[in-house]
Amino acid sequence: MSTADPLATLGDLPTVADSVASVRKAVDQVYGHRVMRRRSTEITSEAALRGARGSAALAGADWALEEVRRRSDFSGDDEARAVGAALRLTAEAGQLLSIWRQSPLRVLARLHLVAAGVQDETVGRPRQKGEPVDESLVELPLPDADEVAGRLDGLAQLIIKGSSAPAIVTAAVVHGELLALRPFGAHNGLVARAAERIVLIGSGLDPKSVCPAEVGHAELGRAAYVAALEGYVSGTPEGMAAWIGHCAKAVGLGARESTAVCEALQRGAA
Repeated sequence: MSTADPLATLGDLPTVADSVASVRKAVDQVYGHRVMRRRSTEITSEAALRGARGSAALAGADWALEEVRRRSDFSGDDEARAVGAALRLTAEAGQLLSIWRQSPLRVLARLHLVAAGVQDETVGRPRQKGEPVDESLVELPLPDADEVAGRLDGLAQLIIKGSSAPAIVTAAVVHGELLALRPFGAHNGLVARAAERIVLIGSGLDPKSVCPAEVGHAELGRAAYVAALEGYVSGTPEGMAAWIGHCAKAVGLGARESTAVCEALQRGAA
C-alpha cells in the first residue's frame, strides 16, 4: 500500500466502519455493566480463562470450560499441552504491553517461547529456510523464510509508527498477518491470537481485557475462521473487510460472554 498509514484505508471501507461501530457498542455494554464497577478483576480473570479455552479449541483442544478450570497438569498429550500453552500465553500477554509498541518482534519471540514451553534452537525465532511448519488448521500456501522476514519487519514498523485506524482493524491485521505467515515452526495460531489480545488491550479498546476475542473465534467455528483468513490472504478490499468483520464479530461475542458473566455474578449464580 502506498499511503503513509495503510491501515487507515481499511478503516474507511463501509463494511469495516459498520464492524467498528458494532464492536464498540458490544464493548461499551460490558464496560457499562454495574458489576464491572465493583468486580472487574473477577471478570478479567474469568475472561482470561475463557479466552484461553477458546484459543486452545481452535488449536484442536476443544475442552469443556470446567475441565480447563479444574486441571493443574497440562504436560500430558498434545491437547493438554495446547491448553497449557494457551493459558500461559493469556497470562503473559498483559505483561508485554509496554514492550509491544517499541519492539513487537521481541514480544512475538517471547510469546512463542511461552507457547512452546521448552527451549531449543528453533524456539523464539522465525523459521529458517527448509524448516517445516506444524499448523494443521491453516493449509494455505506457506510463504518462504525470506518473505516471512521481510513481512515481519514491515508489520513491526507499522506497529511502532502507529496508525489512526480503529483498534479492531490493527488487531485483525496483526492476527491475520501472523496466521498468513506462520513465522514459527509451531504454535502460530496461539501466538497470533495472543498478539491480537495485546493490540486490543494496548489500544484502549479493551483495557481490562474483558472481551476475549478467542471466545468469539471459537464460537464462530474453525471453518469460518479459516474461510475469513482466506479473505485476508487474498489481499482484496472485500477479503480484508471480511476478515476484519470476522474479528470484530469475535470481539463482540467475547464481550457478550463477559456480559453474561456479569449478569450471573449480579444474580449471585457465579
